[in-house]
Amino acid sequence: MSEEKTRVEFDAPKSLVERIDTVAEVLDIPRTQLLIDTIENKLDELANEETFRRRLSNAYYDDRTDYDTVKTILGREEAMRLKLLRESIDQSSAIPALKDDLSSDDSFYDGGVCRQE
Repeated sequence: MSEEKTRVEFDAPKSLVERIDTVAEVLDIPRTQLLIDTIENKLDELANEETFRRRLSNAYYDDRTDYDTVKTILGREEAMRLKLLRESIDQSSAIPALKDDLSSDDSFYDGGVCRQE
């Protein structure tokens, strides 16, 4: 089953289009296929670059992108790792509550709080 297609239109320098057409002709493939293959290769390359992965992680942690986007770009396993890490970061640390104030050092060591027998 073929994936749904979306028409994309953009302006490019004439010299670049001529280069693309020449390469497509040499490879005996349509210009569109060459562009799709090139974009897919670049996206795969980016997904493996540490700098890009860090930027994508930061965007996810800052709620500038969502889980599905990360999953699409980095894969399910890496997206799940980021999701679990984000959830652990979002949890607030438990701060123990004291019933009373802490004893002073003098009363702790010299008083009845800490007795050595």
